[in-house]
Amino acid sequence: MSDAIKHECGIAFLRLLRPQEYYLSKYGTSTYGLNKMYLLMEKQHNRGQDGAGIASLKLGLEPGKRYIDRYRSNDANPIKDIFGSIYQEIDEKTQGNSARLRDIEWLKQNVAYTGEVLMGHLRYGTFGKNDINNVHPFIRHNNWMTRNLVLSGNFNLTNVNELFDNLVSIGQHPIETTDTVTVMEKIGHFLDRENEELYKKYKEQGYSKKEISGLIASELDVLKLITRSAKYWDGGYTISGMIGHGDSFVMRDPAGIRPAYYYQDDEIVVATSERPVIQTAFNVPAERVKEIEPGYILIVKRNGDVIYEPFQKPTERKACSFERIYFSRGTDNEIYQERKNLGKALAEPILKTINHDLENTVFSYIPNTASVAFNGLVEAMNNFCDKVKVEKIKGLENNADEKELKKIMALRPRVEQVAVKDAKMRTFITQDNQRDDLVAHVYDVTYGVVKQDDILVVLDDSIVRGTTLKQSILRILDRLGPQRIVVASSAPQIRYPDCYGIDMAKLSDFVAFRAAIALLKEKNMHHVLHEVYRKCKSQENAPKEEVINHVKEIYDPFTPEQISEKIAELLTPANIKAEVQVIYQGIETLHDALLYNSGDWYFTGDYPTPGGNRVVNKSFINYIEGKNERAY
Repeated sequence: MSDAIKHECGIAFLRLLRPQEYYLSKYGTSTYGLNKMYLLMEKQHNRGQDGAGIASLKLGLEPGKRYIDRYRSNDANPIKDIFGSIYQEIDEKTQGNSARLRDIEWLKQNVAYTGEVLMGHLRYGTFGKNDINNVHPFIRHNNWMTRNLVLSGNFNLTNVNELFDNLVSIGQHPIETTDTVTVMEKIGHFLDRENEELYKKYKEQGYSKKEISGLIASELDVLKLITRSAKYWDGGYTISGMIGHGDSFVMRDPAGIRPAYYYQDDEIVVATSERPVIQTAFNVPAERVKEIEPGYILIVKRNGDVIYEPFQKPTERKACSFERIYFSRGTDNEIYQERKNLGKALAEPILKTINHDLENTVFSYIPNTASVAFNGLVEAMNNFCDKVKVEKIKGLENNADEKELKKIMALRPRVEQVAVKDAKMRTFITQDNQRDDLVAHVYDVTYGVVKQDDILVVLDDSIVRGTTLKQSILRILDRLGPQRIVVASSAPQIRYPDCYGIDMAKLSDFVAFRAAIALLKEKNMHHVLHEVYRKCKSQENAPKEEVINHVKEIYDPFTPEQISEKIAELLTPANIKAEVQVIYQGIETLHDALLYNSGDWYFTGDYPTPGGNRVVNKSFINYIEGKNERAY
């Protein structure tokens, strides 16, 4: 994606099912769990640029011993900072004594992060500052083991204010209104209630307080408390949690918006945000790594029993398509094929745009994350060339000469790498006029591969704001001398905010929205803006279940092609010679390419939860009222 947008948080969860001596004997290390957690997090490093954190829970320790450890970092390289510090502490405490390093019980009693349950988080902030207090995991402390709660997740809720008010109505006094704190307190409230109900039950049966603590730890119903907690949540989430006595869980929202995968054998239970991470870390085939289904929770009890059950009724599956287009690493076999399919789907509209003139067209891509989709596009172009060759050869006379045959066989797409990002360049200058000049030099071009008056087709993952295209990419591509630059996006036009994790919160950020507004003004259709604003304001205080996405009406008067033409006009820099065209993926071809991952609300405005409609209307109200703020 040529535009810099925020990414996605990542989770890593690991539960050791055997005594730790087992792993020492089989794998030759007393830090097997910690080593695997490092690998699980490092292989998802693409998901966490703002910070990272890890928590460890030790089972079976006597009172007076620390059993929950947590380390968070917002360092420039947080994973390195976390694990470097942890391993350094292990080295210092064992002092090079190999016997002590292999003494599992001593390590557990004296060294942090040597527990049986481990949780990792990679933060990509969409809300709040990037200070250490916003980095997961979060801990809710209590002297009762069964009331301690540790949480981390990849989520955004749209109805935080509603949930906050609910907490206040039951007598709580939350110190923040963020969704993280709200989720923590909501689960914490029902965790307290579960404890109280069990305590009362066994107190009436005559058990002592000490006995009751053990009974609560054995019988605490995680499924029940999560079902109660999440009943009114509106949003997308994958959340992992640990309770102090040893129960742990990973849960996924009912629409499956945020991704989650797990693997279980007789040694471990592991869950992550991406499937290949588990394949790599534990050397297991893809078919053995399962997706946590929408609305399901994976629970590992203190005794190692595994429960996999729905905690909410699943709704229509709306897994985030941006995960497939861009966010997740392309090493997942399904995602790799889907990205190729996205590229293939663009072949026909591109051929139409260039009038099937492959001889005078150069194909390339920008940035590097578009390379897989580009492979699909090139494959489709080669298939087209093969068909043309067959038809031409069939039409040849029997005495056709070798020169003519060679000319036919030479038909193939001209594929070149025309733009290379300079990894050493950083746009740290804040003054706009100086920063724009720096941005214009972030990419280098390959001179000589484009002939004068060629058409240059460049594939991009997605065009969100179009800022980098206008300020940098189109200017430098114009230096190559093409008569026309065609920018093809493997994603459809982004028209609506995301409110489930991606940092795309303001309508004014989207070049597709700006294009629609420009078209309305050109055609003297200002009344559409006024009418949409009136409708949005009229539903501002309505229950979220009754709210309709009225912003769709902004786009209704125009075809996607008209909006694409206006986008090209808006993105064309002054004083460049080449004509600029923009082609977008269609909604139907997107669904054909991604099959089971059809979450498309940022393209279509069809939000998977009621809160999404409230967010998009609020975003439009903010736009009209000139408020430069997010809508949730």
